[in-house]
Amino acid sequence: MIYTHFNRQPLAALLIILLVTVFGACSSTSEMTDNQSNDEQSDKEELYWSRVNSAKMDYTEADVKFMSKMIGHHAQALVMSRLVPSRASSEQLKILARRIINGQTDEIKSMSRWLRERGENVPELKMEGINLWVNGMLSGKMDMAGMLSQEQLEQLKAAEGNRFDHLFLKYMIGHHRGAVLMVDQLLETGGAAQEEAAFKLASGINADQQTEIARMQRMLDALPPADISDAGEVQGRESQNHDHK
Repeated sequence: MIYTHFNRQPLAALLIILLVTVFGACSSTSEMTDNQSNDEQSDKEELYWSRVNSAKMDYTEADVKFMSKMIGHHAQALVMSRLVPSRASSEQLKILARRIINGQTDEIKSMSRWLRERGENVPELKMEGINLWVNGMLSGKMDMAGMLSQEQLEQLKAAEGNRFDHLFLKYMIGHHRGAVLMVDQLLETGGAAQEEAAFKLASGINADQQTEIARMQRMLDALPPADISDAGEVQGRESQNHDHK
């Protein structure tokens, strides 16, 4: 009978080497898969933010001018509305003024953020009573549709009761119409308001102003008569013609 001597130690060592090789390969494959997955996720995130940033760059000089001017325009509406609590006789008008303050303050913040996110300058506002400076210029001297002159702001400040109610509604209706005109001019400008955020801001302002114009006109029609024959027209037709040039 022939016996074959079989050394188990080399065989055990061989098995260990094979197992280490197999598991090592699996581990490497798993790490490669994980790394590949992470790379793909990173690529997707980079593509997403690239598209977001690209969308933010898809705006025009007309969009920037609109945001900048509308911030000053809205700020004058805040100046006017802050006169209401101490001078108006109509509770309905006081409610309206609070809505205007809340709504236009929010829109000023949104437009300022829009400009900052695109690296554009945000207008500097300074308010002292009826005096509003926009980048150092008094709002009453700014050539924008719907803006009150400094004399009209003084007249509004001096009025009380029913006369104030009439003046405020008359002036604010004109002021809002000026804002609507500014939106119309933006939308008529080639290439403007194509960016989604710019279009939403402009169309939202238009809708809000139109709604409030109708509400204010109903309120004005319902007021007792008052002599406001000395009330001048808000800056409108001249500014409209100037803006179209």
